Amino acid sequence: MGWDFSTDPEFQDTLDWIDAFVEREVEALDLVYRCAGDPWDPASPARVAMRPLQAQVKDRGLWACHLGPELGGQGFGQLKLALMNEVLGRSRFAPSVFGCQAPDTGNAEILARYGTEAQKARYLQPLLDGEIASCFSMTEPQAGADPGEFTCRATRTEDGWRIDGEKWFASHASFSEFIIVMAVTNPDVVIHQGASMFLVERNTPGLEVLRDVTVGPAPALDGGVHGYLRFTDCRVPPSSLLGDEGRGFDVAQSRLGGGRIHHAMRTVAVLQKCLDMMCERAQSRRTRGQLLGDLQLTQQKIADAYTRITQFRLHLLYAAWLLDRDGSYTRPVRREISAIKAAMPEVLKDVVYPALHLHGSLGMSNETPLMNFWQMVPEMGIVDGPTEVHQVAVAKSILRERSGTKGTFPSYHVPARTEAAKLKLGVTG
Repeated sequence: MGWDFSTDPEFQDTLDWIDAFVEREVEALDLVYRCAGDPWDPASPARVAMRPLQAQVKDRGLWACHLGPELGGQGFGQLKLALMNEVLGRSRFAPSVFGCQAPDTGNAEILARYGTEAQKARYLQPLLDGEIASCFSMTEPQAGADPGEFTCRATRTEDGWRIDGEKWFASHASFSEFIIVMAVTNPDVVIHQGASMFLVERNTPGLEVLRDVTVGPAPALDGGVHGYLRFTDCRVPPSSLLGDEGRGFDVAQSRLGGGRIHHAMRTVAVLQKCLDMMCERAQSRRTRGQLLGDLQLTQQKIADAYTRITQFRLHLLYAAWLLDRDGSYTRPVRREISAIKAAMPEVLKDVVYPALHLHGSLGMSNETPLMNFWQMVPEMGIVDGPTEVHQVAVAKSILRERSGTKGTFPSYHVPARTEAAKLKLGVTG
């Protein structure tokens, strides 16, 4: 059995092209188009600048690589996607330029897997082509991510379904063509058997965006992109049901596992960018007659950041490899995805803060990306499930494979093991 941590030369050439292309062409979009929804909103002025870049990506055969060839992608596995996203995560616009932006990627995968032919014809191809945006709406204002507390209901009617309730932090709802909504369809059974998914078009009567919120204390130029939704006697046809009734969690889980690991992939790019900034600062700024990089405290910060990034990256690549090998529904895969999801805010904190601190007042200003990165620390601890939920899932998975001891003392009790060793070796006294 061999171990190999290298990337094959052909794919490394692809990664090198992506890296140069993002730095040369895509990162300029981040500096010019600053509204919260610009990378995703089809009506954004940024779309004009994005189209020729997207055309170049398509010409290289790198558009929507997460999708299979039957849907116009390359069918890259999670390991290749991880290596790609280590680059794409440097830029807010890069995922959209490469056709792999959240939440549209997960929503497209849901449609491809669970959608009817009519649903695919109406929504899937425009979504894959980047012509429309989509929204995934699951969490609720009073319940957060706890499905046991969900109150948004979908009730059968003579001509379809009636949806009533509220949803919270529904990203991109205001400019999405359709919203995938989880609603309780049978409150008399456990929620994992009593929730269903629906496709709701944005202009459906009874659907209201109460407001859009942004992450962080300062309002975005356009008010943010995370919708607070209210459904009031919102009528949808029978054809709006996505997948089978009562199987909403199966639909959700088919996208959440991939979404969590993709967040982690892009986070590696942010972490590496922070390390690059730390090193440039350390080699440029002087204090008390020395370069910052000559000071041991600075060297410690850089060494610790490098080590944390490497540990996190290798764990992520292992999880991606495992996902490629075993699929998304095995216990070991779910455990590793939960583990990297739980680790993400901690490694961000451990790397971003020293980078920010090393830059002093410049680091806490809006003239470097570091405060935006710092904002990611709590954000990545909440999106796609709170850190604590994933820590519990990891612990339960580990404990399920372990057993306790029935004796008074543990199996590793030294006196008992010593006596057993003496008997084995024939030692007396």
